[in-house]
Amino acid sequence: MQQNVCKGGVAVQLTRVVGAEDIPLPVYATEGSAGADVHAAVTEPVVVRMGEVKMIPTGIMLCIPNNFEGQVRPRSGLALRAGLTLVNAPGTIDSDYRGELNVLVTCVTMKPCTIRRGDRIAQLVICPVARANFVEVDNLPTSARGVQGFGHSGVRMESAGG
Repeated sequence: MQQNVCKGGVAVQLTRVVGAEDIPLPVYATEGSAGADVHAAVTEPVVVRMGEVKMIPTGIMLCIPNNFEGQVRPRSGLALRAGLTLVNAPGTIDSDYRGELNVLVTCVTMKPCTIRRGDRIAQLVICPVARANFVEVDNLPTSARGVQGFGHSGVRMESAGG
């Protein structure tokens, strides 16, 4: 069995889907990478045209520890060069999900994107999760922003110095 060990990293068990034995396991490209690249386990090339949504299998199933989640994010190079991005970025993988990791992709350019077996299609970030205790109250504490909605803070930030 292949092992990809990072100093101080959290242990995430995984298994391969039958038929995906040739697909690389998630791997960090550099020592400073926050996300591990995940690869396409498609059986034949998949063409994604502008506006289409396709579900791309990765050939792996994960066991993320309790109090952690997996976040599936686009790869910035693919987004810039090919216009390939994720529909639900970041996609969340709950710690109790045991099915195959699939990535929901779309193309945002006029030129179609082609995904081939083994292509690095997304990155996986494992993050701690704080669970909230939702407490109903009669009134919320006030804040400087108050009830102002989307776009209220504007486009430019004014400098604190004037």
